[in-house]
Amino acid sequence: MEKLLLVVFAIIISLFISTSAAREFNFDGANLHRRSTDETLCNQLIKPAGYSCAEHTVQTKDGYLVALHRVSSRNKDQGGLRGPPVLLQHGLFMAGDAWFLGSPEQSLGFILADEGFDVWVSSVRGTFWSQGHISLSEKDKEFWDWSWEELALFDLAEMIHFVHSVTSSKVLIVGHSQGTIMSLAALIQPNVVEMVEAAALLCPISYLDHLTAPLVLRMVGLHLDQMVLAMGIHQLNFRSKILIDLLDSICDGRIECTDLLTSITGKNCCFNSSIADLFLEFEPHPSSAKNLRHLFQMIRKGTFSRYDYGMFKNLELYGQLNPPAFDLSLIPETLPLWMGYGGHDSLADVTDVERTLKGLQGKPQLLYLENYGHLDFILSTQGKEDVYNNMIGFFRSLGKSSSS
Repeated sequence: MEKLLLVVFAIIISLFISTSAAREFNFDGANLHRRSTDETLCNQLIKPAGYSCAEHTVQTKDGYLVALHRVSSRNKDQGGLRGPPVLLQHGLFMAGDAWFLGSPEQSLGFILADEGFDVWVSSVRGTFWSQGHISLSEKDKEFWDWSWEELALFDLAEMIHFVHSVTSSKVLIVGHSQGTIMSLAALIQPNVVEMVEAAALLCPISYLDHLTAPLVLRMVGLHLDQMVLAMGIHQLNFRSKILIDLLDSICDGRIECTDLLTSITGKNCCFNSSIADLFLEFEPHPSSAKNLRHLFQMIRKGTFSRYDYGMFKNLELYGQLNPPAFDLSLIPETLPLWMGYGGHDSLADVTDVERTLKGLQGKPQLLYLENYGHLDFILSTQGKEDVYNNMIGFFRSLGKSSSS
């Protein structure tokens, strides 16, 4: 039973965004080393590529200390002038490094900086860059008592406020996968959306009930999220030694790794195998078991709602039997939105994307790529030509970012 659960935990790494299949990525335990505390995102990925990078710490209202990195162009001709601020929000089991894993010509974080944008990079609580709290240690179970709801309403909301305060400008938001769940939930809040100029969502998710990934559906059907919590596991950290060893050997076991990624994210068209080692050096990052359960609740119930604690605690916390829904129609019609999604994405299914669109008051600008899967939108070698130029054109069409 323990072996089965460990295998399942390893599969969960791939859930919604991370890990790999053997043809593109190798499960090499040597690459999955634990980074020392003095290693930083700036020093590891951004400064070596020739970009200036500043590190900030933001305190959330519930006491977490989260990392926020500011990246500037390597182009000296810009004379230090900063363009509109854009905040990049990563997805599940990833962190801010996800935007810098390819070359400067392929990675969105670098591309935006070179295009003159003032790039800010989020890493939410629990990731290796953001394991601080004013009173809790990451070893405390209370440290991991959160889901994407808190990531949206506390982490992302506070980072938007920080960027807005520092730049005195409204903020452009870019999210991928779980980062889009967070963005949509945050944009429903009037005190947050008033600080946002526009949002670009890659693989947008607010509903998951048409998800088609067979391995994910199997895990949901077995209620493995509930099993994890029942076992007293609160942190999902796939860099623990036992799980590193498992990842290193899993392809020799019962799981067919050549089909693993496709079975979870959909068929991805455009990976470059040269980034495999770097990808596995930085991913996956920890998340909470409660977060995983919240996502599984969305799949089972077909809702975009707050965390479901069960009938009695729901009554105590929410004053109703079921958790309140996040109402997409509360996002202002006047807020410009851009969405990119793919025909081979088994997580952000086209049917669910269409349901999200129907719930909005406004009409987002859309980019649909039939051959793109879930990970192509952040890892494709053709991303600049296929996706990012279109997104940047959308941002440019807005004119200069509005000052407060």
